[in-house]
Amino acid sequence: MSRWDGIDEFVAVAMTGSFARAAKALDVSTSHVSRVIARLESELQAQVFLRTTRAVTLTETGRALADQFQRIIHERDEAFAMVLGGGEPQGELRLTCSSAMGERFVAPIVRRYAQENPKLSVTIDLTNRVVDLVSEGYDLAIRTGQLADSRLIGSRIAYRRLYLCAAPTYLDRVGRPQTLADIADHECLIGTVSTWHFHVDGSDQVFRPKGRWRSNSGIAIVDAAVAGMGLCQLPEFYVLPHIASGALEVVLDDMRASDEPIWAVYPQRRFLLPKVRCLVARLRAELGPALNSCDEVEPDEDLALPPEVEA
Repeated sequence: MSRWDGIDEFVAVAMTGSFARAAKALDVSTSHVSRVIARLESELQAQVFLRTTRAVTLTETGRALADQFQRIIHERDEAFAMVLGGGEPQGELRLTCSSAMGERFVAPIVRRYAQENPKLSVTIDLTNRVVDLVSEGYDLAIRTGQLADSRLIGSRIAYRRLYLCAAPTYLDRVGRPQTLADIADHECLIGTVSTWHFHVDGSDQVFRPKGRWRSNSGIAIVDAAVAGMGLCQLPEFYVLPHIASGALEVVLDDMRASDEPIWAVYPQRRFLLPKVRCLVARLRAELGPALNSCDEVEPDEDLALPPEVEA
């Protein structure tokens, strides 16, 4: 028996919960599926399914194999698609992005991409958790800041700008900071990052804000700033409308940090697939303008990256 035999049948049974339904999905006989699974268990010297008259469920060994076998099938199918598909995006695409940027900007771009490529199946995981792309089987992640992981490649697709701002009523009451040290006298509204970044006298500076209002929601932070509760440092897409309306005022703009790069990050071998390569090109063309960036995104720059840091 080849060590590859039984993988398709195993995954079909695991997904359908039935030998008969797996046989129907694969267009083979139920007896064929039973024989192949029996040979697979003999090869492994372990039972992969618990069989009763009512259900077929995975054993502990089966559960350990399920994700790995599914990944093998996807990668096999992708390899054939890459050769035979003529460059058309197809197959299963899994990507992850931080919640706020994903909901407002990345997901709409990816949705249009999926609508234009009907052979593509897309899963978007919006989370502020830093996902291990290799071990968890993701094709692509959108990250910000300085990144690094020797297993990954990063293509710069856009930039984002951070603004330090507060409501004019708050600044009239407490005073406008003139130096970085002045921030220590202010209430700071703290989001998902514990440090604020500035560029002072030609060098990057880091400030650790303190305050009584913390939230992992940028919207909650900007709402508190508009309400006059203190200073915040947030990406442009949160604050620009409020700055334009006068609800927020920018401070220490001459010390504003350099724009943060936004990266499309992927395992090296994934970028060969049309589904990933074409999406990265789409994100590079559309994400920067969507974030209201006036800066032109430079041509693709592929870098090997060290531990990912979610901003």
